[in-house]
Amino acid sequence: MFKNLIVYCIAPSSQLELQRLQAALTAAPFAPCGATQEQSGGWCPPRGQEHGAFVESIAGHWVACWQTETRMLPAAVVAQRVDEKVQRITQESGRTPGRKERRDLKDEARLDLLPLAFTQRRSIMIWIDPRQRLLLLDTSNQTRADAVVTALVKSVDGLALALLDTRQSPQTAMSTWLLEQQAPAGFSIDNECELKSSAADKAVVRYARHPLDIAEVPEHIRAGKLPTRLAMTWQGRVSFVLTEGLQLRRVALLETEQQESQRSDDDFDADVALTIGELSQMLPDLIAALGGEQSTPQTGA
Repeated sequence: MFKNLIVYCIAPSSQLELQRLQAALTAAPFAPCGATQEQSGGWCPPRGQEHGAFVESIAGHWVACWQTETRMLPAAVVAQRVDEKVQRITQESGRTPGRKERRDLKDEARLDLLPLAFTQRRSIMIWIDPRQRLLLLDTSNQTRADAVVTALVKSVDGLALALLDTRQSPQTAMSTWLLEQQAPAGFSIDNECELKSSAADKAVVRYARHPLDIAEVPEHIRAGKLPTRLAMTWQGRVSFVLTEGLQLRRVALLETEQQESQRSDDDFDADVALTIGELSQMLPDLIAALGGEQSTPQTGA
């Protein structure tokens, strides 16, 4: 779990109480889509067990889970049903429906097809570090992260969150590290990065499985190409890809064997404790490497 991370800060004004959070999430549980409902969302037990706790407290950290269900309705299928309706109207009345009527027919077609559509479920794990006052989401999609944060703020009165903002932007920091060919203390630069030009041509240079301590990398940066992602490792224990938007992607604990057998409750606790234990040590070092936090959030997301 936590293969990707988007980090939010919790405002000092927000009171963090486990029982209060548990009650708030339990009051807004996930429910499957209704027959004509395109999407539903709600909280569910992170262990995946029916009637389980909606917030798990493990090693002083809290873990929750947001789940969505979406009815998959391809645009081509809707368009085909609209065409069928238009043809039927034309045959019966001798007229061709106009633009407004076609929009109404499209709405009708969606309502006709939704009960027949397949559904897809997606879960996003949430990790709250009460001591460091950080909230982290296991996703690389900012739109989905914002939706989960919005739902959380609605569920928990008085909760205020804001994306982590560091004094030095990741792009500026990555540029410096690559120019100087020197990683910040505790980190190493791995063999992957992406550089993009800010000029009109939007040129892109990508390195994969390629050493970056070569002369052409600084030359690209001096020529105006800026890093948008950079693979790094912390203390030889955690590898990840840092993006210009301060997201961590492809997070992996090194020297850790993943068992293929079915997980039990004990496995869940051990996995969470191990993952969070490593990442909670790495994050302060990464934030420090980016100059520390820029500001403290004061308003809700």
